[in-house]
Amino acid sequence: MRHAIILLVLLGVFAGDIDAQSSNGYVFVAPGGVTCCGHTAMTFQFGVGGEAVLVKGIGVGAEVGALGTRQFFGDSVFGVFSPNGYYHFIHGRNIKFDPFVTGGYTLIFRSGHANLFNFGGGLNYWFRGRLGVRAEIRDQVHTDGASVHYWGIRFGLAFR
Repeated sequence: MRHAIILLVLLGVFAGDIDAQSSNGYVFVAPGGVTCCGHTAMTFQFGVGGEAVLVKGIGVGAEVGALGTRQFFGDSVFGVFSPNGYYHFIHGRNIKFDPFVTGGYTLIFRSGHANLFNFGGGLNYWFRGRLGVRAEIRDQVHTDGASVHYWGIRFGLAFR
């Protein structure tokens, strides 16, 4: 957890120096579900993250947050850490619409931990130079035995 926070701080400090493209940070909330074996339970996730676009739309980032079932959130919540790769389809700092895809590793933890992978895509809309909104669909998949999908529809604020 401490390493995740250090990585996010470093991304935030150096994001402007890495490239003149659209490096950014974001906060999000995500209603969604956990789906396994033909059943889905509602979930809620929230978190904070950042990314640095390195070259021609290709970027790296990380996020940290919490995820739990809606009905028993306090008893079911666990931590989530995800370092990811990103690709932004439209390049440049002065764009308003910024569609992207993402994928990478997810670590979930509470009293133990589990390794997952994730993928998704979304859009940042920059309505001011340094402030925008973010919408994203993300699926975090656990494949130890039956596949378990922790999916969410994310909404949040993005900032540069």
